[in-house]
Amino acid sequence: MSSTWGIVPAAGVGSRIQPLAFSKELLPVGSRLDGGTERPRAVSEYLVERMVLGGATRICFVISPGKSDIVEYYGGRVSNADVCYAVQPKPQGLCDAIFRARPFIHPDDHVLVGLPDTVWFPERGFCHLPEGGLSFLLFPVAEPRFFDAVETDGAGVVKEIQVKRPDATSRWIWGAFKLSGEILAALEALWRERDGQDEYFGTLVNAWIARGGRALGVRAGEAYVDVGTLNGYREAIRLLSSPGAGRPQGEHA
Repeated sequence: MSSTWGIVPAAGVGSRIQPLAFSKELLPVGSRLDGGTERPRAVSEYLVERMVLGGATRICFVISPGKSDIVEYYGGRVSNADVCYAVQPKPQGLCDAIFRARPFIHPDDHVLVGLPDTVWFPERGFCHLPEGGLSFLLFPVAEPRFFDAVETDGAGVVKEIQVKRPDATSRWIWGAFKLSGEILAALEALWRERDGQDEYFGTLVNAWIARGGRALGVRAGEAYVDVGTLNGYREAIRLLSSPGAGRPQGEHA
């Protein structure tokens, strides 16, 4: 029986928002109710919540050796999902981090991936992504050059991912994605064939597309904030405190 996994790449050092006395994924952003008591909410909880709403029953955090505070915070279960951990010994990019979780995942499983230092809406964004294949949840932003812009055709098929390009031709960036366990394994094989040179997931997907692979871009995102800097942190607080958790245009952190 297949499962739905969430992969949370949480091994980054968070240099843009340091110094902190804890992992950046535990930065308090907003609050939550715990038995009727309001408590601070770690920024990574927003992604975990969205993964659970998207059907994830298993969550794998990929952490660096020094991030035991994430293990202490989440333990072995959160909401309705079991939690496990994989270790990325050195910070070697998003592709390396994602593939650290691959041994846990069966080819028939479904996989959700997002970034744990972001806040985005709608909460059920993963539900807009189809089963099987590879699909990206796209968000409109004012400054696509700071992100990975996604160029699609009229049918939503991804033509190119423009990784942090100052001349980006699309204002739609990917904020999360969904794929099958089978495609995850195929992408890892391609990444290893390319000697692990792809630090960014976008460049690997471009190589995948060039070899006949297919990906979809779904423009269902409403608001996206990268909480990796002080400015991004302020924008996240503003977004979460606006009426109905308002949906302003995505902002760069």
